[in-house]
Amino acid sequence: MASSERIKQCLRDEAPLILDGGLATELEARGVNLLGDPLWSARLLHTNPQVIRDAHHSFLRSGSDVITTATYQASVRGFISHLDVSPEGARELLMLGVQLAKETAEQFVRDCRPAGQRGPLVAASVGPYGAFLHDGSEYTGVYAKEMSVEELKDWHRPQVECLAAAGADLLAFETIPSIKEAQAVAELLREFPDSAAWLSFSCKDGRCISDGSPFTDAVKVASRSPQLLAVGVNCCSPAVVEPLLDSAGSLRSPDLSWVVYPNSGEEWDSERGWLSGGQSAAFTAELSRTWMRQGAALIGGCCRISPVHIAEIRQHLKGNSESSS
Repeated sequence: MASSERIKQCLRDEAPLILDGGLATELEARGVNLLGDPLWSARLLHTNPQVIRDAHHSFLRSGSDVITTATYQASVRGFISHLDVSPEGARELLMLGVQLAKETAEQFVRDCRPAGQRGPLVAASVGPYGAFLHDGSEYTGVYAKEMSVEELKDWHRPQVECLAAAGADLLAFETIPSIKEAQAVAELLREFPDSAAWLSFSCKDGRCISDGSPFTDAVKVASRSPQLLAVGVNCCSPAVVEPLLDSAGSLRSPDLSWVVYPNSGEEWDSERGWLSGGQSAAFTAELSRTWMRQGAALIGGCCRISPVHIAEIRQHLKGNSESSS
């Protein structure tokens, strides 16, 4: 895994770094049906790894500096339950998520980057416990009321062990809905002293994360971990990003960047999927400039954000594309 100092240097030299968009969105655009699957895109690590490679490559061609692994809804217990694999087989699938992203990034560099230019970074996605439950609770955090910090650490540990061992550049703790789970992953990170990470929260409005805690308290938790390079938000409406960052701007330490990757602003229905129309604030690439002015050093998108959107963000923020075409 890349050292914290190496990634900090990337942020100093190249910020903002452009993240990818919704991996599941791109997979579905390629004909994959994920709706209702308890493993979501992670099932494809077992059934169709090539389509994951293809989706990663699409985001790299659109200008992503960082690609995120297909492991958001992956867990040792989940793979054992839903794929009938052994514990060792489950761990191998988690590590495969990193391997696929790294191989795709390396191939992209060989084919599309000038000699000597730094290659893309690979962020290993670590979803919340609610993603395993597959009941939408990553947007409420209700389960954390019945669990201790130690229980949440015990849940996350097998996934983090595999992803760190697989050699990702950093970990991405994503869509974390509660202060308690944030405390758990921040404490767990200490067990992996060579690992760097970002921590991003699901949020209910322009002031609070999903469990109702102030975003300011979430930033305070992140600020206490020297291994966390960025804190921020993902899979929230674009409308709430600016007020959230404003609310906690004075609390962020100089060594802690913002990471921002909201969804499209559309609404999710568990039976019908994403419902277009009626958004309070649709995603536009122009918004990325505001987030950058607020100090965001990692900017991209989440659900319903395609490679086309990522290319538009890169054009707005860096004025060029990494496409090989």
